[in-house]
Amino acid sequence: MADIRPPWRVPLLVLGFASLIIGVGAGLLRLGWAVPQAAADVAAFHGPLMVSGFFGTVIGLERAVALARGWAYLAPMASGAGGLVLILGGPVAVAQALLSLGGAVLLAGSASVFLRQRALFTFTLAAGAASWLAGNLLWLGGFSVYETVPWWAGFLVLTIAGERLELSRFLPPSPVAQRAFVAVLAGLTFGMALEAHLFGAALLALALWLLRQDIARRTVKDKGLTRFIAVCLLSGYAWLAIGGAIMLAAGLAPGSLAYDAALHAIMLGFVFSMVFGHAPIIFPAVLRVAVPYHPLFYAPLALLHLSLMLRLAGDATASFEWRSAGGLLNAAALVFFILNTIAAVIRGRARKPN
Repeated sequence: MADIRPPWRVPLLVLGFASLIIGVGAGLLRLGWAVPQAAADVAAFHGPLMVSGFFGTVIGLERAVALARGWAYLAPMASGAGGLVLILGGPVAVAQALLSLGGAVLLAGSASVFLRQRALFTFTLAAGAASWLAGNLLWLGGFSVYETVPWWAGFLVLTIAGERLELSRFLPPSPVAQRAFVAVLAGLTFGMALEAHLFGAALLALALWLLRQDIARRTVKDKGLTRFIAVCLLSGYAWLAIGGAIMLAAGLAPGSLAYDAALHAIMLGFVFSMVFGHAPIIFPAVLRVAVPYHPLFYAPLALLHLSLMLRLAGDATASFEWRSAGGLLNAAALVFFILNTIAAVIRGRARKPN
């Protein structure tokens, strides 16, 4: 089955960003902000929309482009449709089934890559897809969103770790470092399945491993886009360490301030730092559009970090006002990032010769 041409990938990306926008609005409602009714109606699905509706669709699309197989696009199609069902108020079971289908196809694609290229990074990417599928199936099977959160977090963390491990081929980790990485993978797996404190310890260990092994420690000394990506990576690893440390100390008690701090340090600080850094690479690969670097790229990144500091300060001091203000600025950072990326695409088109 032939690959899908770049213009036909746009609707899939739009579906993913619809989940992002509505999911962010749903999160803002929880922090006391007035939001459009469409977001208010799905306040209970903030997490599923962000992780499965947005990231599942975007990661599935990126992986399908890399596989260049038409059937692989069923993953972002299913997850994007699942997010849309939630947004439109359709049957939750239908959305859960679609998201599970997306996870199954992503796992099938990741497993096929692993079978062709048996390496630690391909195994890690497959493990990330399996974590997403497990979380979606648990939710479909009646488990609460809180109970599926470790699996969804594992999906994002393992996917990013696998991609960074792939790039480490240019600066291969030592055999000892590779064994340490395998031990971390085992800790993450047992932590997702059994115990939040163990999961936190494994996340902290992974952050330290990435800070030590990632080539970003060297490329941060370069200039332009290379340095920007390195800054995103290193700052993201710092947030992963903070989130893991909080989880190690306090666990994941639903609704607690520590829960809010740990999850958003990981999901916002770590994951979106990776998104900001990789967007200038992913968008050209997926949509065949240029995203030329501009120093303004640092602005939404700085706002993301400052707003997250404010949010975690609110969690630490039990100040709802600080946490609420931090959440609003978190959303502003994401909007700033989207607008900045669109502006970069426009600049790229303007530079393109006729």
